[in-house]
Amino acid sequence: MRLFQACDIRGIAGKDLTDEMAARIGRAVGVKLSGQKVVVGGDVRLSTPGLQAIMVKALAESGCHVLDIGTVATPVFYYALKQTQADGGVMVTASHNPAPYNGFKPVLGSQPVTEEDIAEIGEMVAENARIDATGKIEQLTVIEDYLADTAAKAAPGKLRVVVDAGNGATSTIAPRLYRSLGYEVIELFCQPDGLFPNRAPNPALAENLVALGEAVRRHGAALGIAFDGDGDRVGFVDEQGRAADNDDILVLLARHYLEKSAGPVIYDAKCSMVVPEEIARAGGRPVMARAGHTFSKTAFIREKALLAGEISGHFFLSELGYDDAMFAGLKVAEFVAAHQSLAALLDDIPNYLLTPDIRVPYSGSDKEAILDDIAYKLAIYQPNRIDGVRIDFPDGWAMIRASVTEPLFTLRFEAKSAQRLTEIAGLLLNAVPEAVRQAVVECTPREYIQYFTRARL
Repeated sequence: MRLFQACDIRGIAGKDLTDEMAARIGRAVGVKLSGQKVVVGGDVRLSTPGLQAIMVKALAESGCHVLDIGTVATPVFYYALKQTQADGGVMVTASHNPAPYNGFKPVLGSQPVTEEDIAEIGEMVAENARIDATGKIEQLTVIEDYLADTAAKAAPGKLRVVVDAGNGATSTIAPRLYRSLGYEVIELFCQPDGLFPNRAPNPALAENLVALGEAVRRHGAALGIAFDGDGDRVGFVDEQGRAADNDDILVLLARHYLEKSAGPVIYDAKCSMVVPEEIARAGGRPVMARAGHTFSKTAFIREKALLAGEISGHFFLSELGYDDAMFAGLKVAEFVAAHQSLAALLDDIPNYLLTPDIRVPYSGSDKEAILDDIAYKLAIYQPNRIDGVRIDFPDGWAMIRASVTEPLFTLRFEAKSAQRLTEIAGLLLNAVPEAVRQAVVECTPREYIQYFTRARL
């Protein structure tokens, strides 16, 4: 797995991310942040305490004033950055990746990190760049302040909700946050365990929300809210136990915010075309961004948006200025309580024929070259290159992109009729290399395979 990615640094702990590599990364970040105040936090993965200690030490030895906030969810890390007015920091986490993974989310100033920032850190690591200076380490507890300040930005609620922390970093935080606002909380997998024994830590995949759906039905809850390993991604199930698409959740959040004021709403390039349609219908201005939390955040800041959302479950809210899955869950619950059931709200959103993410494993280093070749073959359709290759039509679209966090391509297709879905899928797949094309068919959910096998490939 490539360690230095588009948005962060991530790999298998002890293999890609050894202690020596972690120290080199810490020293490289220290070169960029030397002499400044920085925050360091870490999630609940078994490898995190060791990596966090290495990072704290490396930054202090680079002349940084390090605020070590201990084991926290990523939104708490972002909160600490804002409250302490730190110049930057590092969160030790692999977010939604499986248990063997770990990594670093660096913050290098007021703007999100760029691909160029991460590439530069990679180059400095290769050179073993360092600055030897004397800094200091300070232990800082911030969870209580986070709970109080975040609760103050949300409305009280009385709904019964099931909170599924997936044994991740929100396990001891999210239930307290929701209860402090009056919610009746049923806890599911809220014991921190870095092995993630009960489900994979990615709540954007419906198969990881089966137990949550069962718990919601069993307890008669209004909705279920699931978090990833570090608390910056969220997934939902309605009162019937059905997993909600985050495209639809973004529509609901947009309606919620646009009821109060007009403004821009950011959506990622993989979202259904229903999303920009519904944002505009509610009086907002839809703005497409490249998928990936730093790209969404960049657009969110640039446009001074009301909110930004991705189908991966990242939601940036204007009250906070950063992405917080726990707060996003509160805002969805707030909207449900003020209107009707979540199932009814979801069923009210128009839907076209939209495939889920089709995740095609690919470990080659030539993904960008492949995308360039696909774009060349589809030049007649004037492909959108904001994120991979996307071709748009009045009645549908198709897209292939390289994941920024995992060794794979993701593809998605949407159309207003079955025939057009087959036609549009065929156009894109005919431009894809044969090996990848066959893998697409193998990885496609059964309910959609008919459209691809009927396409003239």
